[in-house]
Amino acid sequence: MRRLLLLTAAVLCLSATAAQAATVQVIKGAGFGHGIGMSQYGAYGMAQQGSGYAEILRHYYKGTQLGQAPARPIRVLLQASDPYVRFRGATRATGGKKLDPRITYVVRSRRGRLSVRTSAGRRVGAFSAPLKVYRRNRALRLLGPAIQGVVSGRYRGSMLLYPGSLGGVTAINSLPLDSYVKGVVASEVPSSWDTDALRSQAVAARTYALTTGAGGELFDQYPDTRSQMYRGVISETERTNGAVEDTAGEVVTYDGEPATTFYFSTSGGRTENIENSFIGASPQGWLKSVDDPYDDISPRHRWERRFSNREMGALLGSPGALRKVDVLERGESPRVVRARIVGSRGSTILTGPQIRARLGLDDTWAYFTKVSASAAVVRGARAASAGYRTIVGSFAPAPRAQRLTIERRGGDGDWQRAGSTVTTAKGRYRAVVARAGVYRVSARGVAGPAVRVR
Repeated sequence: MRRLLLLTAAVLCLSATAAQAATVQVIKGAGFGHGIGMSQYGAYGMAQQGSGYAEILRHYYKGTQLGQAPARPIRVLLQASDPYVRFRGATRATGGKKLDPRITYVVRSRRGRLSVRTSAGRRVGAFSAPLKVYRRNRALRLLGPAIQGVVSGRYRGSMLLYPGSLGGVTAINSLPLDSYVKGVVASEVPSSWDTDALRSQAVAARTYALTTGAGGELFDQYPDTRSQMYRGVISETERTNGAVEDTAGEVVTYDGEPATTFYFSTSGGRTENIENSFIGASPQGWLKSVDDPYDDISPRHRWERRFSNREMGALLGSPGALRKVDVLERGESPRVVRARIVGSRGSTILTGPQIRARLGLDDTWAYFTKVSASAAVVRGARAASAGYRTIVGSFAPAPRAQRLTIERRGGDGDWQRAGSTVTTAKGRYRAVVARAGVYRVSARGVAGPAVRVR
């Protein structure tokens, strides 16, 4: 394809006719999650490189050692204030009441007590809360959908049933710690991962369950990402259960006490200090930023989001038309800690997590570029009868070399290099192209909006 001739407009006296204009906000980012503690893909990468689970855990949780967990059950909220709860598989209830494991039982709340009937309507009894139902060494089936989306799932341990705060019934799964971890590991990471990555996940999940409490006196953990993903027996596999058994009772400790082991999917190459991601949190010695060299196996190691200027301004609550996102402080990774949202009628300051939530970003590791382009036919003073096609716009912040690539869309939809132009220090640019077509500018992997030059 013949290379297009590009002329800078600095030598021309230009007067524009009708133009097509567009502005796009491009966010180039890295990672997926809050960035604190162990990167799951990074741990997977370390295991592939031959690191054992103890080494992996020491890498992500600085200054820690492995210790033994205290023996206590974990209580997981599965259904909250549902009109009724149905279960099957139990042989005993509170007070030694015998149940038939083949029968489905229905529990409703009646004036602060729990009424139990069979699905055929036969009355079993009325019980004070909590009503505990169980079958020794066998899983129970909780019918209907649980909070995490599992429908009629099977769960180890027992079910504790309470009158719900809204008049229904609340179901909580109480089970031994390692039985709970078996339902977490395969819900959090693929069972096909290297064994030491699975073992790392088992120890981190076990420690996290012991050191966090979500529901106060009623329950300890949600079954979803508010705590850890827990899907019960349906998620268990031979490999993940083996990882739990290989690390039975092991937890991460710091100064002799179990340490809160935050973990997440993808670091982008470096984790973050807790105070830079959980804004307002106190610094913790084991939750410091560390290099994560093998995290690049993650599909979200790098990512990009694009917004129109109007859309992004509305989502961020920009005062007036959005002009720019001015990052004021970055963490160690470098995730955004605080940024100023500058609009045509003032500015406002948001934290990195607030920006992530409002824009639906994968992470707070983000760089913002605003690119505008206008296309028009212009005429030059030296050749008044000659029509010139020009692209005018801005690229902010300006690329370090102040050089942009001009690309033209081919007939197959691919973008092909058509030349280059330079920007001012503030990112303004102007270039003339030799023929009609659809063009855009790009630099540093950031592409601007497509505009048609006629």
